[in-house]
Amino acid sequence: MPVGRFAPSPTGALHVGNLRTALLAWLLARSNGAAFLLRVEDLDPATARPEHEAGQRADLAALGLDHDGPVVRQSDRRAAHAAALDTLVAAGRTYACWCSRREVQAATAAPHGRAAGGRYPGTCRELDASGRRRRAEAAGRPPALRLRAGGEAVTVVDRFHGPVTAVVDDLVLRRGDGLVAYNLAVVVDDADQGVEEVVRGDDLVATTPAHALLCRLLGLPAPAWAHVPLLLGPDGARLAKRNRFTVDGRDVRVATTVADLRALGWGPPDVVGALAATLGLAPPGEPRWPGELLAGFDPAALPRAPTTWAAPVMRDGAGPAGS
Repeated sequence: MPVGRFAPSPTGALHVGNLRTALLAWLLARSNGAAFLLRVEDLDPATARPEHEAGQRADLAALGLDHDGPVVRQSDRRAAHAAALDTLVAAGRTYACWCSRREVQAATAAPHGRAAGGRYPGTCRELDASGRRRRAEAAGRPPALRLRAGGEAVTVVDRFHGPVTAVVDDLVLRRGDGLVAYNLAVVVDDADQGVEEVVRGDDLVATTPAHALLCRLLGLPAPAWAHVPLLLGPDGARLAKRNRFTVDGRDVRVATTVADLRALGWGPPDVVGALAATLGLAPPGEPRWPGELLAGFDPAALPRAPTTWAAPVMRDGAGPAGS
């Protein structure tokens, strides 16, 4: 009975792609009688907002996606993140890096760059003491800390993708401004909360080998992973935070949040039913509550391809176009 979780970042309203992932994570946990946890990933104070957290939690509650135990906030766990980073530093698995994002992008885009596929080119990896001093003086800013991954190829087994192998990049573990990076924090928090299965969109599957390596280096139990196919916008691209799309040459606004759909007259069962329909769990147009989807829920029967979100186009302001 793997403990599951949903861990949104409070940087805006949850869109239907986020909610679909939350629904699947809830179903995978509850169908096994397991706990379902909620964590707020508010690492960055520049983008995380309490009002967004409140709105996200209200949307989840309205849709019947309940959770067990108190809500955990990453911002309250900085000491645990720092301790994990100290462990990696002590083991010699980190190095200081003064490269800006622009420098990394330029190096990986060069015709004869050393980094393949956008990987960090290793500019700061083997600097000696004098080299580090020169880089620090030239940059004029504190360094980030990167993982010394060693070019290791790591394989994980995903519930939906099967074996996934990738060479782990020298990813940033602590930013130059002192904030611990998401990739380290999420590994530490999942382990400390006892999360046994991580459910998220399959646009994140490529990062999973790095998370598995960090688990190993930190002596933490690795969870199982289940990366689910994305819900796409009507233009065929991932939803992200946008609700404007170009459809048939027109710029249109599509209902992608609970608030949008409420303005169209959709109640919570309508939203859950529409999300369930994209997963083959309910006929299109039939309202459902999450608990009604548990009977006969079979993860093996879930779709493996992305699905397009079909909802009424909205006028700018309120209501569906043409109303």
